[in-house]
Amino acid sequence: MSQHEDRLTALALGLLRGPGSNARTLLGLAGPPGAGKSTLARHLVAEVERVEGPGSAAYVPLDGFHLSAAQLDRLDLTHRKGAPATFDAHGYVALLRRIATDRFQDIYVPDFDRTLDEPVAARHVVRPHARLVVTEGNYLASTDTPWPDARRLLRELWYVDTRDDVREERLLRRHRDGGRDEATARHWVNGNDHPNGEYVKAGRALCTRTVPGTGLRTAPDRGSVL
Repeated sequence: MSQHEDRLTALALGLLRGPGSNARTLLGLAGPPGAGKSTLARHLVAEVERVEGPGSAAYVPLDGFHLSAAQLDRLDLTHRKGAPATFDAHGYVALLRRIATDRFQDIYVPDFDRTLDEPVAARHVVRPHARLVVTEGNYLASTDTPWPDARRLLRELWYVDTRDDVREERLLRRHRDGGRDEATARHWVNGNDHPNGEYVKAGRALCTRTVPGTGLRTAPDRGSVL
């Protein structure tokens, strides 16, 4: 583990120490597309489980609340996939509220499947003994309704910061791997990912701390579209 990864793991574990340490803690990761949010989230969950035991941490991606292709077609938003309006934000907030209060049931969490290009149910689970829940998504620091309701449920919200050129290369590679040719991938990055990223950057000052999104070991792709 690098010093950078070790420091971030120590910060996450620190949230489980001190007064109220038996309560469930929700840690949020915000940042623009391609910043490395899902990679960091999965790393933190794995390391906390390594120290605290299996099931002691859980991963909750906003991606699972992406609207289906059928709903995007209905709303004429297919061309804006990944923008704030293409998520069931109220459903995401409702799930966070349940996670924050229900310590007696397994709580199943959806994700996004890149192969299907659709959200899928119950890929992740928050077990009753989970003490740290790491949730990540572009818009957790947004001031538009209902995102502040999600923010109030989080103990801390970290902004994952990565240089724009690094993010662009990651996004181009992601879209090419998803089947787009070079021209189409670049058009999508410039016309969709870039404006979404600029919108996300406006919330940086509202985050608890800023952490770098580089220097992390690449985790297996769980199907993020963001």
